[in-house]
Amino acid sequence: MPASSVSGFLTQDDKFCPSCAAALETKEVFGHQRPVCPNCGRVIFYDPKVAVICIVPRDGKVLMIRRATDLGYGLWGLPGGYVDRGEVVERAAAREVWEETGLEIEPGELIGLYSEPGDPVMVAVYSARETGGTLKAGPEALEVGFFDTGDLPELAFPRDREVLNRWMANAGNGG
Repeated sequence: MPASSVSGFLTQDDKFCPSCAAALETKEVFGHQRPVCPNCGRVIFYDPKVAVICIVPRDGKVLMIRRATDLGYGLWGLPGGYVDRGEVVERAAAREVWEETGLEIEPGELIGLYSEPGDPVMVAVYSARETGGTLKAGPEALEVGFFDTGDLPELAFPRDREVLNRWMANAGNGG
């Protein structure tokens, strides 16, 4: 049995019911095509993936990374990444910023939770305070740097501009 089935969580690669091991079928349930067990009737709901990004200010500018991964390669974005299963979201935020930029941070206020139709990823956005470390590009970043919010480089995700606008409107740039 796949590890995801043992834990009670299924992925789209799972083909069998975690309750009775029957092969899953696809049926319309609650207005969506979902895997359903023809034997016991269990309906499978896939969990969304959670990511976290941080706004880290310094001297009126914000920390950005030039992405070295497939999605948005070569473009810039706020530092962050996926939350591991069982990981505390704020801990994931600090880990991701450190992995990508070499900076240690303390996550602060939750700015918002963002999602898009059809996208399985929900993004939690935190303001953060720099607490240490040395600025350097990690394996998932081509470059790292601080940018004025009025003069940002080309962004990988339009959401990042929306996030920064919301942050500036609610908290100022706090730099």
